[in-house]
Amino acid sequence: MSGDHFHVHGPHDHAVEHAGQHQTDRFSSRIAAMTAILATLGALFSYEGGRTQNDALMHKNEAAIQKTEAANQWSFYQSKSAKQNLAELAQALTSGETKAHYQTEVERYSKEKQEIKDKAEKLEALSKEAEQESEHSLHEHHRWAQAMTALQVAISLAAITLLTRRRWLQWTSIGVAVGGCGIALLALLHI
Repeated sequence: MSGDHFHVHGPHDHAVEHAGQHQTDRFSSRIAAMTAILATLGALFSYEGGRTQNDALMHKNEAAIQKTEAANQWSFYQSKSAKQNLAELAQALTSGETKAHYQTEVERYSKEKQEIKDKAEKLEALSKEAEQESEHSLHEHHRWAQAMTALQVAISLAAITLLTRRRWLQWTSIGVAVGGCGIALLALLHI
């Protein structure tokens, strides 16, 4: 450059200056695009994995709540049984009006026990159903986690491919990614 800020580029200088801007490395570009796609899919798989894990925890919590309520009902049932037994004993030891009174008490406790038993059994069934839903969600979570792990391996293989420029590594990376997507499809289909 001269003192008057006037500079003349030679043909070689011009070619070298613009060589990086006009020539692209197609191999590197394809690997970079593939890595970006895999990272995007990985983010989606990770989200689904977290969602299904939360579902599993919520169902497990619901199962515990229903099981506790059922246990409370069974305790209530036992207390009614004890009262019924005392009323039956009192009925056997008395006569007349008092005996009739205790007979009414025995019948009332028997009816109340049946209602409590039905409620406790219903709560146990709800607990079992929530437990099964939790197991199903946890299975789905594991599928999403497996799919995410496969994509992470595929991304790592893509990085190694970029460094070594080995085509077989590129195909290995693609194969692992397809396997991960297959596992994600199983999770999506609830299999």
